Amino acid sequence: MKDSIVIRGARQHNLKGFDLEIPRRTVTVVTGPSGSGKSSLAFDTIYAEGQRRYVESLSSYARQFLERMEKPDVDSVEGLSPAVAIEQKNPTKTSRSTVGTATEIYDYLRLLWARVGHTFCPNCGREIKPDTVQSVTDAVLALPSGTRFYVTFPLRLSNKVTHDVVMENLRAQGFLRVAVDGSVMHLDEIAGSRRDITRAKELLVVVDRLAVSAESSGRLSDAIGTAFAEGEGDCVILLADQILSPVDDSAVSPLRFTERFECPNDGAIAPAPTPQLFSFNNPR
Repeated sequence: MKDSIVIRGARQHNLKGFDLEIPRRTVTVVTGPSGSGKSSLAFDTIYAEGQRRYVESLSSYARQFLERMEKPDVDSVEGLSPAVAIEQKNPTKTSRSTVGTATEIYDYLRLLWARVGHTFCPNCGREIKPDTVQSVTDAVLALPSGTRFYVTFPLRLSNKVTHDVVMENLRAQGFLRVAVDGSVMHLDEIAGSRRDITRAKELLVVVDRLAVSAESSGRLSDAIGTAFAEGEGDCVILLADQILSPVDDSAVSPLRFTERFECPNDGAIAPAPTPQLFSFNNPR
């Protein structure tokens, strides 16, 4: 394929038999005063010849469904590909039409953005996506081998619930430990200290204690599933061993996950990416 579209002896309409080379794979603007032959060159010569050759390459059966174009008045046109032309007019008579809607590429772009796009939290920069038992399991097993951790879920308390009721319910469900503002404590230890866990800023219920290893994968998945179920879609991995970030050597904070389409770090909510979300007719 030539690097240029080479036109020789273009005489269509008001063209005066000139020669022209237009580079391929670039944006070329044809401009000039009214009546100078812009449309005669772009639509009636280049597009017409490209469309005519494309139609002629099809079977006779297919050609009967397509518009046949006359050969333009030109000596030769080389380096052409099948052509698409969009006229500068609005057949739908609406001011909301765009190049995307006119070429029908708009719907494909919306589908592309919805399927391969990524949503990020505007506050912390973390990618927002619903977590699953498998994705959390993979994230935990990616930690250094032997790292000890707790699988927990946040316990949300109403203002009316009392310390004794919370302790009784936890024991009845078989839970033995909680993390009170980051400190893991046994329920017996809390009972002996007379500490009111309803006053904690964050109360996490411990589902299981584990260490990172390939053998713990099944047990880890079960614990994460329980955490999601009991924590209304939230799971927190509380690290018992300090891990330093490879980026800035800071201590890695608890790993937070959620089954909802929101940021587990700060609760920022984002709409799930769907084709409708990227429509300019969508009220959102």
